[in-house]
Amino acid sequence: MRAREAKMQRIKSLVLLMIFVGFSCFIHVNGLSNPSFDHHFSSGSYYEQMKKMQALKSSLIRRELASSPAPSPAPSPTIFAPPPSPEGNYPSRSRVIQVTTFGADPTGKNDSTEALLRAIGSAFEGSGREGSLMEGINNLGGTHISLEGGIFLISRPLRMPLLRAGNLMISGGTLQASDNFPTDGYLIELSASSTSYNYEFFTLKDLMIDCNFRGGGISVINSLRTNIDNCYISHFNTDGILVQRGHETYIRNTFIGQHITAGGDPGERNFSGTGVNLMGNDNALTDVVIFSASIGVMISGQGNTLSGVHCYNKATGFGGTGIYLKLPNLTQTRIVNCYLDYNGIIAEDPNQLTITNSFFLGDGFILLKSINGIAKGINIVDNMFSGSNKGIDIVQLDESSGRFNDIDQIVVDRNIVRGMELKATIARQSVQGNGISWTFDFNPILLFPNLINHVQYTLLNENTSYFSNHALRSVDKNRVMIQSDSPVLARVFVTVNQGSTN
Repeated sequence: MRAREAKMQRIKSLVLLMIFVGFSCFIHVNGLSNPSFDHHFSSGSYYEQMKKMQALKSSLIRRELASSPAPSPAPSPTIFAPPPSPEGNYPSRSRVIQVTTFGADPTGKNDSTEALLRAIGSAFEGSGREGSLMEGINNLGGTHISLEGGIFLISRPLRMPLLRAGNLMISGGTLQASDNFPTDGYLIELSASSTSYNYEFFTLKDLMIDCNFRGGGISVINSLRTNIDNCYISHFNTDGILVQRGHETYIRNTFIGQHITAGGDPGERNFSGTGVNLMGNDNALTDVVIFSASIGVMISGQGNTLSGVHCYNKATGFGGTGIYLKLPNLTQTRIVNCYLDYNGIIAEDPNQLTITNSFFLGDGFILLKSINGIAKGINIVDNMFSGSNKGIDIVQLDESSGRFNDIDQIVVDRNIVRGMELKATIARQSVQGNGISWTFDFNPILLFPNLINHVQYTLLNENTSYFSNHALRSVDKNRVMIQSDSPVLARVFVTVNQGSTN
C-alpha cells in the first residue's frame, strides 16, 4: 500500500514538473513574437498546448497504474467465536466449590454436616483424570473446597469418599464439633479402606478445628503426599493429628493444643491426649507448636523429621513428654532445631537417632529407655540445656527393663549446659602432680556405667633431666589409672570414649 502511494506521488510530481516546464516554454516562445500577455492567453495556440499537456498527463498515469501490483483487499473484521460448551473431558463446573451453595450455615448455629459432605462429594465428581498421579488415582485438577471464612458445626466426621483421588484443597474456615460428635472420630478423615494409597496430594490449609473434647482433629490414613499447613487444632481428647501408614505427610506452621493456654495453666496436671501421633514413615513436622497435651509428638514410624517444633504441652514434673519415640530398634528419626520447654524426649531402644541444635529449658532432658538393651547410632550433639541447679542430668538412662548391652556408635558431646549436670560419651581430664600413679574417675560425666572402649593419654614430664617409663595400667568402672616406673613431676592428659566397640 505504501509503495503504491509513493508511485502515485512520483507521477503527480512528474506531471506538475512537465506542466511547469511546458507552460514556461509556452510563455517564453510566444513572448518572443508578441509582448502582450493577454493576447497570448486569448490566442488559439494556448489552448492547443494545454490539450497536448493534458493528453500527456493521462497517458503517463495509465502507464504507471498498469505496471503497479493490484492492491490487497482490506482485512475483514476479526470475529471471535464463543468457547465451546462443556463436553467430553472438560469440567462443567468451577474448580472452586463454595460450601454455602450446598446449604452450609457459616454462622455455626445449625448443623452443616450434610451440606459439607455434599460439597466434598461434588469435588470428587466428573473431572478426575488418570495418569498425572499414582496409578489408579484420579487427578481432581486442584479443586478447592472453600469454607469461605465461616464457622461450621458438624455432628459427625467429614470423611472423604472411598474413591482414589488427589490434587484437592480444603481451606479457609472453622470446623466445630457438636455436643453429640462421636468421641472416637476425627473432624476431617482421610481414611482409606484398602492397603494401597487412596489419596494423594491433599492439602488442608488455613483451618481452625475445634474438637469440643469429642474426639480428634485430623486423621490421615494410608495417604500419599499430604499437606497440613497453617492450621489451629484445639480441644481434642485423643489426637490433634493422627498419621497412620501412608507416606510423606508434611505438617507445618500449625498450632496444636488441647486447652487454650500460653503456659502456666492451673489445670496442666490434667492435660491428656497427643498433639501429633505419627504412626507412619517419612513424615515431617516443621515450625509446629504443641501448647497443651500429655504427649506433644508420639512417633512410632521410621524416617521422620522434626524441625522447629516447640513443645510446652505438659511439664515433665507433671508427667508430660515433649517427644516420645516409641519404635524400639527402628528409630531413624532426626530432631533438629527444636525447643523442649519444661519437658523432654524419650527414646525406646534408639537406633539411628539424631538430636542436634535444640534447646531444653526448665530441666528438660533426654531419656534413653531400654526395652531390649539396644542403643546404636545415636548423635546428641550441639544442644543447649538450661535448668534450675537441681542436679538433673541432661541425658539419662532408664534400665528398669534391663541394661543396655548392645551399644555402638554413640556420640553425646559438645552440649552447652547451665544449671544441670553434663553427661557425655566422650570425656577429658587432666591432672598435675609428682608421683608414680595418676587415677581419673569419669563416672560423673560418662553416660553408660562401666563402659570405656577407648583411652588416649599423654604424660608431659616437667623434669627434663631424666626420662621415665609409664603405661596405662587399669580401665575399670569408668576409672583410668596411669603409672610410671619412678616418681616424676608430670602433667597427664586423658581422653576416653564409650561410644563405639570398633
